[in-house]
Parts: sequence; structure tokens; C-alpha cells
Amino acid sequence: MSHLDEPEVVVLAVDDVEENLVALEALLAQPGIRILRATSGTEALEELLRHDVALALIDVHMPGMSGLELAELMRGSERTRSVPIIFLTADTAEHARVFRGYEAGAVDFLVKPIDPQLLRSKVGVFVELCRQRLQLAAQVEEHRKLLRMSELLIGVLGHDLRNPLNAIHLAGEALLRVHPDDPTIARLGGRIRSSSKRMARLIAQLLDFATTRQGNLPVQPKDADLRQLAESALAEFEQQPSAGLRHEVVGDPRGTWDPDRILQLLSNLLGNALQHGDPGVPIVLRIDGRDHDVVHVEIENGGVLPDNVRDDLFAPFVRANAGGGGAGLGLYIVHHIARAHGGEVAAESGAGRTVFRARLPRHHPSTSGAWEDDATREGG
Repeated sequence: MSHLDEPEVVVLAVDDVEENLVALEALLAQPGIRILRATSGTEALEELLRHDVALALIDVHMPGMSGLELAELMRGSERTRSVPIIFLTADTAEHARVFRGYEAGAVDFLVKPIDPQLLRSKVGVFVELCRQRLQLAAQVEEHRKLLRMSELLIGVLGHDLRNPLNAIHLAGEALLRVHPDDPTIARLGGRIRSSSKRMARLIAQLLDFATTRQGNLPVQPKDADLRQLAESALAEFEQQPSAGLRHEVVGDPRGTWDPDRILQLLSNLLGNALQHGDPGVPIVLRIDGRDHDVVHVEIENGGVLPDNVRDDLFAPFVRANAGGGGAGLGLYIVHHIARAHGGEVAAESGAGRTVFRARLPRHHPSTSGAWEDDATREGG
């Protein structure tokens, strides 16, 4: 990067002797450094209010407000407390004053007459640190803008894809109704139906991804039954070839959750199992409602997770980047749905099996106490 591209760095020089300020400015003059001059503590404070300063060079002995008093005032202000201070002094004998200067926030003392090379070297360190900080801040801001733009594009893309997708889905349904006995039409219509449903899920994941990047995933909790939601989720995949899908329920599967979000969680986990699991091993969905406060959900499939995705399994686009196929958003959305309900999700893989476990508190935090079990309603 040339000096023309570097951000300007401001150095404040404070001395009651004008000739000393002129000498400091001459010694430190170089492209990209701006020297602010102040002849008193009061004038220095005014400059500090107007400018972001990388370093302050302050004379210790000044009439009115001394350099030490100025430093103490700077340390007392949120705006200026992190500004590095190098004190300039002609007095080398007052150890107590030097100690007080370090207490006031000095990073160094330079004794007059000042060695020009030493001064430029010390100032250069803080100038470079400030430049790096400014460049990093600019990069972070640029990254934030790009991220925001990408999220807006994802949202717009997901929204605008729904209309043509809906037309494709309706066309497939019309084919099935008009030619119900034609095996070729039935096969093509079924493929259109299943593919359009999958595309609809992907679009929903894109929209949810954009939502989670802007904040927490919104949920609308109400009375729900995980058994019914599991059966609905399994019905979505009934036409897909697999070794078998089955579910097991023990205990009470009811609670207060957002039914649509929980259905999405189950669908994403089942879809993940179908896509990445061993096709020769049945997929089992287990719901355990024996705990009064928490309902546990497990989805088990054959096969093990690749080593290159285990550490970042619930991060967005991991599977896609690792060559696993898909958009890589399904498990990311699962994680956020569980978290939005006060729960969590984890995976365990080994010995030829992979199990995803979701822990869902029976009562969503916003509706705690709104749901009652049968024993409570009956006064038991």
C-alpha cells in the first residue's frame, strides 16, 4: 500500500514554547502524518475533542495546567483515555514526578534536548499501530456492508423465486390430476412435486439464514404435539426411496413450541439423514417425553460424519464447502430453531451410526406456565 492509500494519522504536540512546537513539527513531518499544535493544556483538550489522536507528545512543565494534570484529565475522559502519551521534560532528577507521569498514563519519557532519531522511532511505532487499527476498522466496516448486502440479496432472491416455483408445483399437480392413470405422467408429476417441495425448503432456509444473520429467529409458541409434527415431517419424505423411515414415541410429546419451526427442524434433520446417511440402514426418529421439563428428539441414520465437517457441523455452508452437496444451511437452521426455543442440538457419530439429538424445553421461555399436563389439569 502506498502512502497515498494510507489513512491520515494525527499526532498532538503540546508545549508552551512555540519554537519547540515548530521543531517537533519539522522533525516528524512526513506524508500521512498530521501534527496538531497546542500551547496549553486547555488548547490541547479542545483539539482532543475535535480530532482522533494517535499519540500525544506533552511537555511536563507548562504554566497553568501542567502536562501531568492534562494527562490525568485525558485519562478521566472516555474519548481520550486510550490515547498514548509521551512526556517531554528537561528535568531528569525528579523521580517522583516521573513515577506520577507513568501513573497518569504515560507510555514513555523523553528528555530534552530530544534525540531526533529516537523521537521519530518512538512516534513511528504508535503511528503504525494507529494506521493498522484504522485499516482494520475500515475492513470490518466494508465486510459488514458486504454481509448486509449479501443478506438482502438472499432475502430478495428467496422471495422472488417463490412465484415461479409455485407455478411449477401447480403444473405438476395439474398433470397428476389430468392423467392419473398414466405411469409416465405419474412418475414425472411425482418428481416435479418432490423437487418443488425440496426447492421450497431451500428457499425457506435462505430466508431463515438472512433472518438469523440479522438477529434471533422469530418463533410463535403455542400448544403443540411432537407426535403429530413427526408424522407430518415423515409424510413429506414418504415418496423418496429409502431403506425405511419409522418413529418411536415414549412419554408425553406435548409442549409449547412454534409448530411450524419444530416441523422445519424435524424436516431438516430427516432430509439430512436421507441425503447423507447410508441408504441401506433405516432412519429412526425417536421422541422421548418422559422428562417433565424437557422433550428429547433423536434422529438416527447409518453412516458416519466426515472428519472435515464435524467441528463446524452447524455452521452455514459447511457441507457445501466440504463437497457434501446441498446448500449447507439445513443444520444451521436446526441449530437456531432449537436455540430460539431455549434448547440445543448436538450430533454423535461413530461405529457406523450418526445420531442428532435435539433437547427442547417443554415450555418456551415466553410462555412458561401456560401449558399444563393432564395430572395438573386434573388436580393430581
